Amino acid sequence: MDTEPGRRTSWKSNLLLFTKVMTVAFVLFVLVRGFMFTNYIVYGQSMMPTIEDGERIIVNKIGYEIAEPNRFDLIIFHVDETTDYIKRVIGLPGDHIEYNDDQLYINGETYEEPFLTDYLEASDERPFTTDFILDELLFASEVPEGHVFVLGDNRQNSVDSRHIGFVPMDEIVGQANMAFWPIHNIRLFR
Repeated sequence: MDTEPGRRTSWKSNLLLFTKVMTVAFVLFVLVRGFMFTNYIVYGQSMMPTIEDGERIIVNKIGYEIAEPNRFDLIIFHVDETTDYIKRVIGLPGDHIEYNDDQLYINGETYEEPFLTDYLEASDERPFTTDFILDELLFASEVPEGHVFVLGDNRQNSVDSRHIGFVPMDEIVGQANMAFWPIHNIRLFR
């Protein structure tokens, strides 16, 4: 009989400890989910074959709080109050961009786009990316400060900077880091 009160105290203290641990875990989950990472469902074909219609992706929301986007990052950004897009950063502030005969030129230098290789091999339509010069397309000689120029990987079926203009950096939600659904297609983005 003397051990019964000790068991109750131990059981109660274990329950209290478990409750505290679960509360802290829940608060950490909410903070990480709300402020650091989030997930999106990709709709449409503008990023194929890199990201397929209906895939779920994880987006790092804090990376661009401490650093600027890099060329070829996959970003999520607000187009308006209800719509977000995912596209690839092609031009950074100060860049002059040109596309000629399916070749990307940035500041007069050629840039390879290895993420397009699979799509280019599968597509018979040429040019894959319609020729343009930034000056003629958006009436600007270079990407303005505080903005980026973005394109979808499926250049023939993408609404991107060629249509919506430069993307203000303060409208960027974050960088797409990985696809996690469907489960058989989990992968990190390059």
